Amino acid sequence: MFLGLLPMVLNVLILVSVFLYLVPKEILTNLLGKNSGVFGLGIAAVLGSVSLIPMFITYPLAAILLKSGVSYRVLAVFITTLLMVGVLTLPLEAKYFGMKVSVIRNVLSFVGALIVGLVIGIFL
Repeated sequence: MFLGLLPMVLNVLILVSVFLYLVPKEILTNLLGKNSGVFGLGIAAVLGSVSLIPMFITYPLAAILLKSGVSYRVLAVFITTLLMVGVLTLPLEAKYFGMKVSVIRNVLSFVGALIVGLVIGIFL
């Protein structure tokens, strides 16, 4: 099973490495660091909502971003939206559960992710 997932893991890690190489650490820290404020949470929420990254890649990716200066609260919002909000999968979800339920679930999950990030920011 792991060998089947290995190409996907390597592709994501390569893309993250290229991104971190191209984006200077100072810019990343300013946009997503401790002092990024609501803007950083918004960027993380949008990126997490539109990303389709498997869960087992999320945590190593978050560890790399943490070492690069991204704050815990931004990572909490990114991980939570990545796992709970699905903008790209909304049509598929709506097909099975209906558009109203799918939109309400995604909006509540998005708001919940922001609350998680704010609470994490209080403690860390």
